[in-house]
Amino acid sequence: MNSNLTFDFTVDKTNSTVKVSREFSADLEMVWDAWTNPEILDQWWAPKPYKNRTKSMDFKDGGMWLYSMTSPKDEVHWCKADYKKIDHQKSFSYTDNFCDENGNMSQNFPNSFWRNVFIENAETTTVNITIQYDSLEALEKVIGMGFKEGFGMAMQNLDQYIEAKFKLRKQNKISNRARVSNYLNFDGKTEEAFLFYKTVFKTEFIGKGIERFGDIPANAGHPPVAEEIKKMVLHVELPITGNHILMGTDAPKEMGFTLTRGNNMHMCIEPETREEADRLFNELSAGGNITMPMADMFFGAYFGEFSDKYDINWMISFQNK
Repeated sequence: MNSNLTFDFTVDKTNSTVKVSREFSADLEMVWDAWTNPEILDQWWAPKPYKNRTKSMDFKDGGMWLYSMTSPKDEVHWCKADYKKIDHQKSFSYTDNFCDENGNMSQNFPNSFWRNVFIENAETTTVNITIQYDSLEALEKVIGMGFKEGFGMAMQNLDQYIEAKFKLRKQNKISNRARVSNYLNFDGKTEEAFLFYKTVFKTEFIGKGIERFGDIPANAGHPPVAEEIKKMVLHVELPITGNHILMGTDAPKEMGFTLTRGNNMHMCIEPETREEADRLFNELSAGGNITMPMADMFFGAYFGEFSDKYDINWMISFQNK
């Protein structure tokens, strides 16, 4: 984890407020989801060793998040957030209260008003939080309960969640964010070529690394893979300059491929939705030559390929979740 991330915690007794500025090593989309998706919130919101559990959430203006924190001794503390104003991926505000399991507010603990503002930086996202209390007495009570320490631990939980997600991204494409790549075909030299490109661009393979024809599942609808091609490369991905992705595969003649200069490279588009995949496929292929209609594939994608009317080769691939 990045130990240089900003964490400012300021108590303003004059105005009965707490101001927190916390930086996270992730893009705005990931950080926003972490603060607004109950499945993710349950993984980090409670300071360890407490555990968070969402009973219900309606993330909208006037909605409510009802959740509990459970101690190691199985002591359950209920809380709720009543959302006031939400500006998608920019800010949201809410009142925070201790309550019972039905959301009835407790009179024994002070409530507070939170406003969280999200700012996207070049490589990080900062969340600026202002927490307003009704009185100085209420503020001091919360601080005396260890709020600063507990909140700091929760922020570290979120750091760990983000770190884990980035590790997972190196293994699988987990987002349907649109991207464009070049898909290269080789006559058995994909591994050699990509190891060369790897040394040039000084990057690492992403996805599942080098996948081979021998990895194709037996029930994928394909005939058995010949022994001589099992070690050939089925798929590999390598980021290069400017976050562009090179993808590659071998095109063995044993499986019916005839590789010639001109058909050894495709433009590969990965749209955000299945509907957009169909639209791009239908419009770009008009007047061209469809070599593989759009269909669900064994590798988890809705995929098709064609050459357009100008003899440019294309692949359309929507990754099913």
